[in-house]
Amino acid sequence: MKLSMTLKAAALTLCGASVASADTIVDIAAGDERFSTLVAAVSAAGLVETLQGDGPFTVYAPVNAAFAALPEGTVETLLQPENKAQLTNVLLYHVDDRNLPAAGIPTGSNYFKPVLASERLCITKSSEGVMIADGTGEMANVVIADIKADNGVIHVIDKVLLPGTRPACH
Repeated sequence: MKLSMTLKAAALTLCGASVASADTIVDIAAGDERFSTLVAAVSAAGLVETLQGDGPFTVYAPVNAAFAALPEGTVETLLQPENKAQLTNVLLYHVDDRNLPAAGIPTGSNYFKPVLASERLCITKSSEGVMIADGTGEMANVVIADIKADNGVIHVIDKVLLPGTRPACH
């Protein structure tokens, strides 16, 4: 009985400790199966430590289905060590170095500068939701907004954002 009580107390202490621990953007993504491809990519690019940092960050996080929609072989090619620089650029295109909750996105179409400084995103907010145009001119929809992390915010998107030509933003 005494051992059982001690084990229960230890379990409660451990649970309490995990509740008090920080949930960074990486921790949240790693704990959600919908982001397993994104987590693998962040690991392959060596960006885990960066995105576990203080931030603030806003991450436009594509779900696994968004990666699966890329042309066949794209993800596998990007994950190869010799393509780390290209993978890193694609991933940094999904990160803003501010904490930008949905309420902080102005209505209408506006350019936003991701961490990949040579590029721009066009984010459009309307009564229908938030959409993001990338360098291919394609649109991603924010399907879940404002997953709060200790070092920023995650907006879940349905398309992998790809750098390229500056998107039209009107």
